[in-house]
Amino acid sequence: MGEKKWDTAEGILLRDCSEKMGIALSEEQIEQFMAYLSLLLEWNEKMNLTAITDRREVVLKHFADCLGLLPALEWKPGMEVIDVGTGAGFPGLPVKIAKPEVQMTLLDSLQKRIGFLEEVIDVLGLEGVACVHSRAEDGGQNPFYRERYDLCVSRAVANLAVLAEYCLPFVKVGGQLAALKGPDAWAEAEQAKTALEKLGGRLIGIQDVAIPFTELSHKLVLIEKIAPTPAQYPRKAGKISKKPL
Repeated sequence: MGEKKWDTAEGILLRDCSEKMGIALSEEQIEQFMAYLSLLLEWNEKMNLTAITDRREVVLKHFADCLGLLPALEWKPGMEVIDVGTGAGFPGLPVKIAKPEVQMTLLDSLQKRIGFLEEVIDVLGLEGVACVHSRAEDGGQNPFYRERYDLCVSRAVANLAVLAEYCLPFVKVGGQLAALKGPDAWAEAEQAKTALEKLGGRLIGIQDVAIPFTELSHKLVLIEKIAPTPAQYPRKAGKISKKPL
C-alpha cells in the first residue's frame, strides 16, 4: 500500500468529524482539504487570512464548521451557489470540495484573497468554481449576478438584517440564503423581519449545527426567496451598515 496523504492526525480528524455529521468524504476529498489547509497556513504568513493557525483547530473551526451546511440543505447537480464575502474561502470552498457537482461562485472585495483562492482551486484541481473580485453591494446590482443563484451561503459577522441586504439580491425566487450565525441568531432574525419582507425573503427556520469533538455549536439560518428584490436594494455599503432596513 502506498502512503495515503490524508492519513494524518488532521485527515483522520476530518474524516471522523464528517462521519459524525453524516457526511461521507472520499480519500481524494480529504486530501484536497489537507492541501487547502497547507496553502491556507502558508499564505497566512504573508497576508491575514485566518486568526486560527493550529492545524487541528482549522479542521474543526473552519472545515467542519462549514460542512455543517451540508446536511441541512438539498444539493442538486449543477445548482448555482454563491458565497458572498468568502474571505479565505469559507464556507464556499469546503462546500465545493464536498459537493463537486455544484457550480460555485466565490465573491470577495479583496484582490489578494482572490489570488489565494485561485491558487487553491488550481492546486486542488477544482472545476466549476468562479472567483469574483467585487464588493457585495456592487455584485448584487450587477445584472449578470443578480437573482441568478439557487443558493447563497455566508459565514459572516454582519447582523442578519445587513447580511440579508448584501446576499438576497443574488438569490433567484425559489432559492435560499443559508447563513451560519452565532448564538444570537434568533434575536437577529426577529430584528431582521422588516428587512426580509422588503428584500423578498422569508425565514424558513434556524437549526443548531454542532461541531463534533468541540463544545462549539452554531446556528444555521435558512431564508427562502419568495419575491424579487426591489431594484433599490442593495444600497451603498455605508447606508446598509449605518441604517439597516
